Amino acid sequence: MDTIIIEGGSTRLKGQVTIEGAKNAVLPLLAATILPQEGKTLLRNVPILSDVFTMNNVVKGLNIALEFNQEKKEILVDATGDILDEAPYEYVSQMRASIVVLGPILARQGHAKVSMPGGCSIGSRPIDLHLKGLELMGAKISQVGGDITATAKKLKGANIYMDFPSVGATQNLMMAATLADGVTVIENAAREPEIVDLAVLLNKMGADVKGAGTETLIITGVERLHGAEHDVVQDRIEAGTFMIAAAMTSGDVLIKDAIWEHNRPLLAKLTEMGVEATEEADGIRIKSDLTKLKPVTVKTLPHPGFPTDMQAQFTALMAVVNGESTMIETVFENRFQHLEEMRRMGLHSEILRDTAIIHGGQDLQGAPVMSTDLRASAALILTGMVAKGQTKVTKLNHLDRGYYQFHEKLKALGAKIERVSEVEHV
Repeated sequence: MDTIIIEGGSTRLKGQVTIEGAKNAVLPLLAATILPQEGKTLLRNVPILSDVFTMNNVVKGLNIALEFNQEKKEILVDATGDILDEAPYEYVSQMRASIVVLGPILARQGHAKVSMPGGCSIGSRPIDLHLKGLELMGAKISQVGGDITATAKKLKGANIYMDFPSVGATQNLMMAATLADGVTVIENAAREPEIVDLAVLLNKMGADVKGAGTETLIITGVERLHGAEHDVVQDRIEAGTFMIAAAMTSGDVLIKDAIWEHNRPLLAKLTEMGVEATEEADGIRIKSDLTKLKPVTVKTLPHPGFPTDMQAQFTALMAVVNGESTMIETVFENRFQHLEEMRRMGLHSEILRDTAIIHGGQDLQGAPVMSTDLRASAALILTGMVAKGQTKVTKLNHLDRGYYQFHEKLKALGAKIERVSEVEHV
């Protein structure tokens, strides 16, 4: 296992950084490549992440031809042959996002068997919304021995109201509905940019999806879908992470190709804090003077609210801003684990159920810390850049699920950071 070692205390990030394609977009896009029965699908701007390799293996395990050209960051998928209807447990169990193959397999094959998914330990994230929606479309669902089995000779269009705007459930039901008989209406649908990106690809494949990015999706089923070419949307969470890195180091960083609209909730809070954010022709520039920043209150919500995937990183910024900041986490019930690790670095904080009070501006000291989930790993690295002395961050398997060459990009901006294998630093 690798370790990231940071020499912190005086880092001021400057320069520009290039952002990858979005992890949260490419995984459902890969699931969508299961649907076409004619033509190949080409995905470009694919991030080189462990989660992508896992989803590739899920797709290939269905007897689908898939080639990943890492040099070009392209994936070519040919699902035109006979495919299997059972997703391989070995890979599905590694990643919760893999549940989104359930809808496409069922819609195409009339039968699907998928293991209960695994992944980060940041909350229960039940899949009942996925299953209820498929049942409304006529599927018979059973759960036996850790497997979900769904059967429907032909899915039927339905009116589906989701109790919560779940991103994964919205994606699963969208894809299933593309080949259903009739019209499916999904109300209280998720509105994230990644939902829009999936709708764009599905429509390129010949689907009829309307309303993506709004609370109501209308999908008119078609007989068949065909392959298409598509560029994966830019990763707003990676972009936001570098915005926070610049803000907490009194930096001046251009995040190339960052999309203002996608990052609006984060930018609003950064501006409220006193960070200077400017939309430029080739991205978003973040300039900051840490001594002038003010504490704020943030509440995570489904899009277009403040993203839960930016919560851990934003608490790292709160830790270095003088005064008392408040973070309220409403999406996942177990997403403050990183604060326990940050306490090892001198953070003063209290947690009461869904609320964390951060007493910022205290002296932080470097320490050995351990990643607890994907976004927590980034937050601990950012905290290490501003803490005095050396910080060692371990369990980087979480980091590699969502960030490509993270330490190298920070180093290019001026951070004193290295990634070493265990044999080098034991």
